[in-house]
Amino acid sequence: MIPRRIALSLAPALALLALGGCEREAEAPEGASQRISLDAARARPVAPLASPDTTGAIWLVSADGQAIRFGRPGEPPMLTLACALREQPPRIEIVRHVRARPGQQALFPVLGNGMVSRFKVDAALVAGEWRWQGAVAASDPQLDVFTGPREIEATLPGGGSLLIAGSRVPGEFVDWCRASGRVQRAEAREQAEAAEGGSPPPEPISTPAPPER
Repeated sequence: MIPRRIALSLAPALALLALGGCEREAEAPEGASQRISLDAARARPVAPLASPDTTGAIWLVSADGQAIRFGRPGEPPMLTLACALREQPPRIEIVRHVRARPGQQALFPVLGNGMVSRFKVDAALVAGEWRWQGAVAASDPQLDVFTGPREIEATLPGGGSLLIAGSRVPGEFVDWCRASGRVQRAEAREQAEAAEGGSPPPEPISTPAPPER
């Protein structure tokens, strides 16, 4: 039997040990609840986005000429078409700049010019931006939806619809990529038409390929 004096001296230490054990037992359920909350957050549905206002948005050719971007000047693009000329055959990448979640996949319907095309897109993290993107061969007939002069509607499930005014720029870009590189002039011509208020006669789009860098 432990003497009474020793037992009394050990009482505070035993009380602290018991308290620590209780705290550790309390921490386990809390940690478990945190893991459950994280899993629930990943599976939680996201509210659909409203369709963006495309007033004033136009197609602009990138500085290197390898892509065209639809959006308002000076603002982030809403849609990008990029040409991978180094691949054989060339491929066109389609990027819808709207939030995406890891592992998601979708069909991206594009309606216009008398046809409906559906492009497979995946969530991708590029330069810190989660976005939707896919790629097809430049010769893919589905890209013909971009080659006419009429209005285009591009709808991403949960990401709203883009209403894109008729333009010659995407058609010339697709043709340019299919031909492995010809300088497109539609952007400059459309800007001239807007400034003059008229419609000058069309110019040939085929020009010598620019020198390699």
